[in-house]
Amino acid sequence: MSRSWIRGKLPEFVRDLFRNFCQASVALNREFESFDREGVVCFEQLRDLVGTEMDKGLLWRMKDTAHHVFRNDPEQPAEGRFLDWAMGYIFHETVKLREDAYQRQNYGPWLREIMEEQTPGPQQEISGNLAEVLDQTRESMRREIDRIRFFMDNCRTLLPPYLSRHRENVLLARFIVSQEPLVVEAFGSDYDMLIDGVYAGEPELMYVLASRSLRMGGWLEEARRALDTALQLSPEGKLVLQEKKIIDNWASRIKS
Repeated sequence: MSRSWIRGKLPEFVRDLFRNFCQASVALNREFESFDREGVVCFEQLRDLVGTEMDKGLLWRMKDTAHHVFRNDPEQPAEGRFLDWAMGYIFHETVKLREDAYQRQNYGPWLREIMEEQTPGPQQEISGNLAEVLDQTRESMRREIDRIRFFMDNCRTLLPPYLSRHRENVLLARFIVSQEPLVVEAFGSDYDMLIDGVYAGEPELMYVLASRSLRMGGWLEEARRALDTALQLSPEGKLVLQEKKIIDNWASRIKS
């Protein structure tokens, strides 16, 4: 991909980057919560999140999109460079976690089966040593999960100031509005910080932009719902009233 082409498509890439991060955060957090409760993560889920060179998973696409966005941003802000590094690290740390999960999920039961069938003898000491390796693998998984959580937390802190440069991105606004439950789950208690950081205390702008994007896509009812929220937040806002006038005119033409 040429740099000029990527910059021309930057609004789409930024939207995709944010979407991938939210989806990856939710999927990874569910695996981590499973590890906290039961000491296991699902190898198949991690395998699908990573993917392969020929069939890239969500985390692989997030890493690649981060490279496209942050390495082609003409301003090269520090937040973007940190995010590029952190999202790449999340991918590679998950690759390690995937391999450890495979070992525990497949080699653990195999070793227990061998130990149950063995007769007393010198091999008992060997089997004990091998079992210790499995315990060490579990400790490695805990360290990997802690590191991934650390980088995800820092990404949640860095994304609002970076995305504030893209506060006019209608695709980003539309995604946040239409996929609010996903974004809330991904950001948790930091959701309000995200919206305030991106839209600088003017959350109605997000709903106006979402309405504009939905309207241009022909989704008039969805656009009106987004506008209704903007009206609740800022009944006299200039941009809000401008969008309301356009929506009302479109509705009138459809009825006639």
